Amino acid sequence: MYKFFFKRLFDIIFSIVAFILLSPVFIIVTIFLTIANNGKPFFFQKRPGKNERIFKIIKFKTMNDRRGDDGALLPDSERLTKVGHFVRKTSLDEIPQLLNVIIGDMSLIGPRPLLPEYLPYYTEEEKLRHSVRPGVTGWAQVNGRNNLSWDDKLNLDVYYVHNLSFALDFKIIPKTIFNVLSRKDINVVPSLKDGRFDDYRKNKGAGF
Repeated sequence: MYKFFFKRLFDIIFSIVAFILLSPVFIIVTIFLTIANNGKPFFFQKRPGKNERIFKIIKFKTMNDRRGDDGALLPDSERLTKVGHFVRKTSLDEIPQLLNVIIGDMSLIGPRPLLPEYLPYYTEEEKLRHSVRPGVTGWAQVNGRNNLSWDDKLNLDVYYVHNLSFALDFKIIPKTIFNVLSRKDINVVPSLKDGRFDDYRKNKGAGF
C-alpha cells in the first residue's frame, strides 16, 4: 500500500511544503545564478525515469558555457562559477527537482536518474532501478554517493527497489539531512570513481 499510494501522496505533500518554505532561497539563488550565467539560472537535461520514460530533470545551473579556442566546452572545474560552487557545496542545486517530484517525474527517494546513454549497459537485474520513480536522494546517495564504484552504486539501487518500504525511506531521510548539513560525500566538481558508466561497461566487455 505504501509503495503504490502513500509514497506518492507523501511526495506531493512534502515537496509542496518544502518548496514553499524554500521559496525565498529559491528566488535568491535564481537571481544570483541569472547574473552569473548570463540569464540562464536553470539546467535541463534528459533522464530516464520510471519504466525508462524520458523526462527533463531541473537543476540550478552551476557552470557557465565558456568554450575554448576549439569551440569545445572548457573542463567543469573551469566553468564552475563562484556562486555555483557555493550552490553545489550546500546542495542547493537540488531544490528545483522538487518541481520534478510535484509533477510526478521523480520521487523524493529512489535511485538517482542517470543518463539515457547508459540504458543499453544495465544488466537485467540493474534495470529494476527503473521500475520505480527516480529520487532526489536515495539509498546509494546516503551510502557513499560518488565515492562508490558503479557496480556498488547500482547494487544499492536494486537493493532499494527490492526493499522499498516506509521504514527504509524513513531511514534515508535523516541520513540525507545529516549528509547535507555535514557536506559529507559532496564532490563540488563531479568526478566519478570509475568514469562514465557506458565507458566503464564497454571496458568490462560482453556480459559485464
